[in-house]
Amino acid sequence: MLTYTTAGWHAPVLDRPTAQPWRRLSMHLHSHRRRSGLALSRKYPSYPEAKAREWEVDEYRQHTDEPSKMKQMINAIRTALGSLGDDETSTNVSAYDTALVALVKNLDGDEKLQFPSCINWILQNQLPDGSWGDPAFFMVQDRMISTLACVVAVKSWNIDSDDLCDKGVLFIQENMSRLVEQEQDWMPCGFEIKFPAILEKAKDLDPDIPYNHPALEEIHAKRNLKLSKIPLDVLHNIPTTLLYSVEGMVDLQLDWEKLLKLRCLDGSFHSSPAATAAALSYTGDKECLAFLDRLVKKFDGGVPCMHSLDIFEQLWVVDRLMRLGISSHFTSEIEQWIDFIYRRWTQKGLAHNRHCPTPDIDDTAMGFRLLRQHGYDVTPCVFKHFEDRKNGKFFCFPLETNNASVTPMYNTYRASQFMFPGDDDVLSRAGRYCRAFLQERQASNKLHDKWVITKDLPGEVEYTLNFPWKASLPRIETRMYLDQYGGSTDVWIANVLYRMNLVSNDLYLELAKADFREYQRLFRLEWNGLRKWYFRNHLQRYGGTPKSALMPYFLASANIFESDRAAERLAWARTWVLAEAVTSRLRHTGGTKDSTKNLEELIDLVSFDNDSSSSLRDAWKQWLMAWTAKESHGSIEGDTAVLLVRTVEICSGRHVSAEPKLNLWEYSQLEQLTSSICRKLDTRVLAQNGENMENTEDLDWQVDMEMQELSWRIHQGCHGINRDTKQTFLHVVKSFYYSAHCSPETVDSHIAKVVFQDVI
Repeated sequence: MLTYTTAGWHAPVLDRPTAQPWRRLSMHLHSHRRRSGLALSRKYPSYPEAKAREWEVDEYRQHTDEPSKMKQMINAIRTALGSLGDDETSTNVSAYDTALVALVKNLDGDEKLQFPSCINWILQNQLPDGSWGDPAFFMVQDRMISTLACVVAVKSWNIDSDDLCDKGVLFIQENMSRLVEQEQDWMPCGFEIKFPAILEKAKDLDPDIPYNHPALEEIHAKRNLKLSKIPLDVLHNIPTTLLYSVEGMVDLQLDWEKLLKLRCLDGSFHSSPAATAAALSYTGDKECLAFLDRLVKKFDGGVPCMHSLDIFEQLWVVDRLMRLGISSHFTSEIEQWIDFIYRRWTQKGLAHNRHCPTPDIDDTAMGFRLLRQHGYDVTPCVFKHFEDRKNGKFFCFPLETNNASVTPMYNTYRASQFMFPGDDDVLSRAGRYCRAFLQERQASNKLHDKWVITKDLPGEVEYTLNFPWKASLPRIETRMYLDQYGGSTDVWIANVLYRMNLVSNDLYLELAKADFREYQRLFRLEWNGLRKWYFRNHLQRYGGTPKSALMPYFLASANIFESDRAAERLAWARTWVLAEAVTSRLRHTGGTKDSTKNLEELIDLVSFDNDSSSSLRDAWKQWLMAWTAKESHGSIEGDTAVLLVRTVEICSGRHVSAEPKLNLWEYSQLEQLTSSICRKLDTRVLAQNGENMENTEDLDWQVDMEMQELSWRIHQGCHGINRDTKQTFLHVVKSFYYSAHCSPETVDSHIAKVVFQDVI
């Protein structure tokens, strides 16, 4: 097996940028001359010195069955993802909703069940402790409302063959006091309205429940307060999330004729089987009946807590696959889902499914970001529908009265970073508000979310706050997310707990870990070869060490990580190392006067085939000319960034010379933006370190504006440029931004975690 000696390796606290975010880690060779262009004098971080004898690679070259296992996992996931689609949801049955549907009497007028299979489901799914609810995660409100509803359903129809009700009542008695002990951020939606309503039904059936328990008094008080704030005119005239809890409001003066006009297009009340069952009981509406009948058949006698969640589910699946670093295995599926989302985009945003007329900021933000990333034209004006201009706040649902929750603001903050030139300022306002909201929650240790219980939401929030999109590199984000993603342990919250099996999936995590282990294996092998290349060509004579080659290769592989793209990432790393070496050489010899005579030898050190030598020669000549022009003043960073892009494109076979001449202007625009941004980043570093008098605030603004334009050109403009070519520009610029954003200690810790800490 491959071994690595880590003596002397220090890994500081992960994921924290420097207190001075523009203090950039040096990636360049030492020079004792006045600092200019590439040469910096800052010390290198303590990257591990891997001696050749410490690398034992033979076993890594032996046959392994990991690739075949990965192929099996990919096929299994692809088969499962085939169920995603219009009006489909991979969620589980809700005991609470099934019980409410079971209470519906036969619409023909006799005293029989309209849905007898629902009672059968209840009888077969009581848990060992006498309760109903999520079997793997205990939330007392989920278990209590589910158990009470099932007891009421079974008693109502007098079908208690195995003392199920007695066991359920005993569970309720023993856990009543715990109802007021649970963390409020983990409260099922509308619990304080729905639970008392079920208790009223239970009174008529006379189970031995402590109706006067102090915990119930507190819940009744909350119910009365909340109901007093519900404007009945709004409830009856505007489709809102109040309809999701309408089964808990039947004691109000409800006008069912008006309410029926607010149904979703699929016949449901805000996609809730429980609320729709209440409406069916009071109205006998055929569309409500058709909705429930379809669900009962689809879920083998039970019903979920919401249906469908097709927009929500497809968005979150794409997000998970991308963050786990395995989206490249499912490109055709993702293209299909993103197109599905775009066809359902509205001027008010997105709801959880296409039938629901009530958009929310969570689905809208996730959709906005992913659509822009995939080249679709969507406007940020939709976020105005979720903004309270009076107090500057953003909310999840229109007319929402509760405080905002973490994940909707988290996803909105992520969306706000995909800003293009000319965008409405609402996106900036949303970003500022959400960042402040998340920071306040983080400082007060209140990062529990009311919509989902995940493995490490605080870790996700911390990474996103510390590393904006423009400074977040794919392999770093994936490595962090491998520790944060909970797979099937993630639990979602609606009126009860529920599971999203194609969003929170253990097989995704298993595949992602296997994929990342393969990346680490290739990295270590390629880095070993790069070290040998470094010594074989005596590059240490220019003042560097193998450490100075590790950083460029890490940046290259953190962006271009696919196994079949080794030539591109190695070309990136070699070019950067050689640019540093040439800079050191030229500074000690007095300039570029005699440099071209060694150009062929230089290109031989980069090139992987003879066909690319001519193009590489031209790229290096242009870089040397830029070095000559800026030797005494100005930064060479922008020209080096362009050289990296050109080298990667040449070695990949995608060089612009093969493209139609029509695309040259677009290519030139990308080069100019890349050069300008990276040059300004370097100038900003100098200003931060007091080495020039540049106005740093003005530079910050310029970089932000140019990053917006670059993002727009890459994601929605430059249609004549190959997608991979556009991504190369983005990778290089983000690498420069990452280096400017992070302290040496942070980069050091990332290399340790991403490369040398085995993924288990």
